[in-house]
Amino acid sequence: MIKNIKKLFNITASLVIGSLILYSCEPDADMLGSQFFQNGAQGTETSYDVIAYNIDNGDSIRTDNERLQSATLGAFNEPQFGLQKSSYVSQVRLSNYSPDFGTNPVLDSAVLVIKPIYAADSVTTTTADDYIYPVGAVPAKKVVTTFPVAKYGKTKIDGKTVFNIKINEVNDFLGLASGDSIMSNRSVAEGNLLGTKVFNGSISAIKITKDSDNSDLYIRDAALRIPLDSTFFQNKIIAKGKSPELADAASFTRYFKGIKLSVAENDGYIFNFDPNSVMINLYYKKDKVDNGTTTREDDVFALDLGSANTHFNQIAFNRTNTPAAAAMAVYDTIIGSQKLFAQGMGGPGIGFKIPESKIADIRDLYNNEKIGIISAKIRMYTDEVSWNNKYQKPSYFVVKQKKLNTFLEDMSALAYTGLYNLVKPFNLDKNPAYYEIGITQTFKKVIEKEAKADHFILNVGSYTFDANGNLIGSIYPDLGPQNFNTRAYTPNRVVLVGTDPGNQKSAKLILTYGKK
Repeated sequence: MIKNIKKLFNITASLVIGSLILYSCEPDADMLGSQFFQNGAQGTETSYDVIAYNIDNGDSIRTDNERLQSATLGAFNEPQFGLQKSSYVSQVRLSNYSPDFGTNPVLDSAVLVIKPIYAADSVTTTTADDYIYPVGAVPAKKVVTTFPVAKYGKTKIDGKTVFNIKINEVNDFLGLASGDSIMSNRSVAEGNLLGTKVFNGSISAIKITKDSDNSDLYIRDAALRIPLDSTFFQNKIIAKGKSPELADAASFTRYFKGIKLSVAENDGYIFNFDPNSVMINLYYKKDKVDNGTTTREDDVFALDLGSANTHFNQIAFNRTNTPAAAAMAVYDTIIGSQKLFAQGMGGPGIGFKIPESKIADIRDLYNNEKIGIISAKIRMYTDEVSWNNKYQKPSYFVVKQKKLNTFLEDMSALAYTGLYNLVKPFNLDKNPAYYEIGITQTFKKVIEKEAKADHFILNVGSYTFDANGNLIGSIYPDLGPQNFNTRAYTPNRVVLVGTDPGNQKSAKLILTYGKK
């Protein structure tokens, strides 16, 4: 034990205690620093009960353009949390306005393309060596690679989970500013059914190469392609040509207000896709006159559903008669809750409070026995009975103090040292798993500087980074660092042990300190 505590001190104390000494520039006899573990000094690890409770987030979270680096689609129903169902709503814009579709344009097909996240290391390949490419009847080789979409939930309902995906026209104007704040419980009026797709959970890429020189004839990336109503888009878009409705974005987004993707089922899984690569391709033919001869020429026109468009996830819940519903109905910060329910995408979060009596006891140790805090962390276990399943557990949580929208002081000071992790998960593939939340610097300030102790709030999700590995929240601190996270599109959930006296796995503060 003492060896582990020494190791922890070497890593942490030099950053946490040392940084505070340098920051304050005050010689402080109580900051024992390098005196720990010298001349027979001892180290101690002890635990204190904390008050853990459930937080009802109102089944609502911001899911507009500003929050969705990834979007979700699907439905998942299980006994602890009930049903969570995600649909996707987006405006549509023309790739160019007042388009000229040529003479006698007639639509062959309209296809919606979305790109789900998939398991690139799990692939099935089918090769046709004697394929004839239809344009020019060219001898070729066709290779189809199929990947399973990354899923959270049940993948084997009746052998293999199948979704019936629906595309509906939206009848409500969604607004012009793509940065408008939209919450996940916003409803929209649905119109015409524009398309359906029976989705078996996999997507395919196609590559066709010419036999004679191995040059590429056709390449199609792995994507989910959903056929749409050709008559609708012929009349709505192609036949309109240079009409006023297609003259500019303001006119078009009122004329064709948008689309909604949803699944018919109420159980299965939730999957993620890139909202900014979604498009609708209109494949059509038009007249081509060459030396007095008229032929029909193929062309394609793209409708953009990317970042310029207002888009959001619409997330619905049904927790009727579930343990999560009962837990969320009680908000008890005095006694706490025996079980904690944490769920992404607007579901409940959890809170922790270190009792004032425990803080007073630790301050007495600091003032009277001259201890130096090396490490402070909240440890919480998954509930062995309630969450005994194979669903992927959350690997991270976003953590804040109740009254602040900034990063914890620990994270702000130590995020890039390579030695600090806000959340450390353990045994995620086992039952139980557990997590440790590092709050050393924040808690030291409470004990050593007598700062006011605040509650800690945890939600399923992780903080987001830019392409250079920088925390986006630290780059835009005026916008609130806590706003830059993945909560809106992280579907994981977990049941944890809360405040449960007598249970060794009850939520606790684990304190490590040195004493001269």
